[in-house]
Amino acid sequence: MVDVVWTNDKLGTRIRVALWLHSEVDEGNRLNKQQLRKAIPGIEQVDRRMRDLRPAGWVIKTYRDMASLGPDELYLEKVGTHIWEPGQRSVGLRTISGKLRRKVIERDNHRCVRCGISAGKEYPDESGNHAQLTLEHITPHKHGSAAQLEDLVTERARCNETARHLTGSQLSAEQIWDRIQELPRREKAKLLTWMVADRRAATDTEQTWARYRQLPAAHRDALKKQLGIVLGSGS
Repeated sequence: MVDVVWTNDKLGTRIRVALWLHSEVDEGNRLNKQQLRKAIPGIEQVDRRMRDLRPAGWVIKTYRDMASLGPDELYLEKVGTHIWEPGQRSVGLRTISGKLRRKVIERDNHRCVRCGISAGKEYPDESGNHAQLTLEHITPHKHGSAAQLEDLVTERARCNETARHLTGSQLSAEQIWDRIQELPRREKAKLLTWMVADRRAATDTEQTWARYRQLPAAHRDALKKQLGIVLGSGS
């Protein structure tokens, strides 16, 4: 019989996170993401498994919900469904079919709509580590419902966290505004369109690049050679 405790690595990560929050944190207390990662190490996107508890009635607030919280702090306001109990393990789980997943990623040109990075591209701030794309619900409270194409966007795993992953540290609104002011007017206008759309719009060249990257290596080599000949830089 499997021990239903958060230290049991034979349990699913979502269940382990729920058990850890229930037994080690409990309602009305704060935690930070480092504590979670230390408790359940070696699990990619362990933070996401915590967010996946919200459709099951768990109320976990961030600094966006509570001004007194720091960027890396969370507040467990309410323990929801005990998903480790028999018959409760699928409560709040979202189901996204492979067909729908492909449609979303193709619509978004195989790029993260937040930062614009393509699947498999090396992170500029982390040599040797390459971007992995995932899907995210536009409206978090819909996680437990049947997802539609318009409910989902393509994101890289690290963009589900705060902007500190792009810079190494969390910038304040004032610091970001200082950077905005330094941009040329044309770049300010471009940034505003991204802000309004809440996504980074891809140029035609970037869209073509993203689709080119999905081709088999032999086809990519052939196109690279063909374009080189057209531009006079290949034989």
